[in-house]
Amino acid sequence: MRLTTKGRYAVTAMLDLAFHSQTKPVTLIEIAARQTISLSYLEQLFARLRQAGMVVGIRGPGGGYKLNRPATQINIADIIAAVDEPLDSTKCGGEGNCQDQKACLTHDLWMGLSEHIRDYLTDISLGDLLERKFIQDVAHRQEQDSQQRVEIHRDVIVRMQ
Repeated sequence: MRLTTKGRYAVTAMLDLAFHSQTKPVTLIEIAARQTISLSYLEQLFARLRQAGMVVGIRGPGGGYKLNRPATQINIADIIAAVDEPLDSTKCGGEGNCQDQKACLTHDLWMGLSEHIRDYLTDISLGDLLERKFIQDVAHRQEQDSQQRVEIHRDVIVRMQ
């Protein structure tokens, strides 16, 4: 299985959202700054995550996104599936038509790997990840780094005026 950028970014953005939306809604601009993900790409991902019922948008001043259910009830496999990312290691998409419309020699091997990956990612929730000290440390560092980038950006704008 090869997890593409879409799946990786969706999981990263959802983990960022889970960490930072505990007190207030989080804007996609904030996630983009912390995770260095394009804002337009995040908009596409969040449209799919919203359709899947994983996030809810809050309109108006102070608005942004929040998780639509507790972080402990959102598993990583569901996030990846919500952005149409297959969790499949086979060449045939699990159809069994890998070689002349029949299963290839290693079809069962790759199907088994796909099942293990799916089971592993299903067993991990955003809540589980939030409890990990390493993730907490990285999230705090990213928050500080993004605030410094915003301050530098504001300083440059002020000097240009």
